[in-house]
Amino acid sequence: MTDLTDQPVLVERADAVATVTLNRPDRHNALTRELKEALVEALQDVAADDDVRAVVLTGAGSSFCVGQDLGEHAAALEADASTAFDTVPEHYSPIVTALATMPKPVVAAVNGTCVGAGLGFALACDLRFFADGATLGTAFSAIGLTCDSGLASTLPRAVGEARARQLVLLGRNFTPDEAVGWGIAGEVVPAEEVLAAATKTASRLAAGPTLAYAESKRLLAVGLDRTLADTLGEEAVAQARCGLTQDHRGAVTAFLNREKPTFSGQ
Repeated sequence: MTDLTDQPVLVERADAVATVTLNRPDRHNALTRELKEALVEALQDVAADDDVRAVVLTGAGSSFCVGQDLGEHAAALEADASTAFDTVPEHYSPIVTALATMPKPVVAAVNGTCVGAGLGFALACDLRFFADGATLGTAFSAIGLTCDSGLASTLPRAVGEARARQLVLLGRNFTPDEAVGWGIAGEVVPAEEVLAAATKTASRLAAGPTLAYAESKRLLAVGLDRTLADTLGEEAVAQARCGLTQDHRGAVTAFLNREKPTFSGQ
């Protein structure tokens, strides 16, 4: 019988929430090719599963994710430096794309150290809960690299361009309290409460209007890049699609009857 605890990524489904866990706790969930491939598959699977209406992303042990496993990376450089970074388009970009475009909410339970690509993954999620005392950082400049995992887009959107330049170029670590104060939306909770808090919020979202959430994610993802006229047009189309859902019609009826709406995600 296969020991699931040895798998690089664990997926647990409970009701309408799927919890995806990076599972290399002894290496602080450093990203090997095996883990990255498993994570791409897991995220694509839960994204396509209509029974899953919200997702939690977290790490096993005391860290969320410390980014690329540098031992494996050093071996890839030694083997062929010209192909060592193929992992960016093959793995990192699909992971972030899956998190950001999944047609359902994704909540990051940042249970500990979260740097490099790990920070990119957390910022690609819709909501975040941070363990107090966790270490956050970009880390790339410390090893002579630039951003990946979407940080060149998500970080300046969250904290502003000037602070993003500071965090990337100087590469200093920062705290969850600093992150929240700078605009990286999230809630700081005791470390032992992070997963429970994220799961509670994911359960709330899983009971909500899933299709409307999906439309909101699509609109917000490009809202800063569109003209007002284009935004207004896209909002009109998205509202019309939401208006055809059972969730919308049922919620209007419930409101008129002074009842609490129940959403089926349809």
